[in-house]
Amino acid sequence: MLEVAQFFLIDPNGREQRFYSKFAPQFYHGDEAILRVQHWLQIHYSDAVAIADMTAVAVLGERTFLRRFKKATGMKPIEYLQALRVGKAREMLEFSQTSFGEIAWNVGYEDQGAFRKVFVRLVGLPPGEYRRRFSVGAAALNS
Repeated sequence: MLEVAQFFLIDPNGREQRFYSKFAPQFYHGDEAILRVQHWLQIHYSDAVAIADMTAVAVLGERTFLRRFKKATGMKPIEYLQALRVGKAREMLEFSQTSFGEIAWNVGYEDQGAFRKVFVRLVGLPPGEYRRRFSVGAAALNS
């Protein structure tokens, strides 16, 4: 079973494994204030979110919040939000034919070009190429 799993995760043409890995946030860190923020971000990821909004949800000062967020999640809040948005965009690219511009808007980016740069940096592929490789296709959506 392990060999089969490894076979399907290995890309024989030398492509990167990050194409296949999904953002899986850490929720079992024991910091209730940060957990509140993480759950809040799951709902409000497409809003214009600022650090001040997150600190208000956490009921912490900014420096304390930033330190505890990084300790709990391993990421800075902006990195976490970007990873969350890219994860949602990947789902939309895989399961819909929505344009990337609309997807960028839906996940909270007004500037499609800026989001494209973030997407390529985190995923390793441009959105069009990602869709071409990983989309379930129109036939699967209609069945």
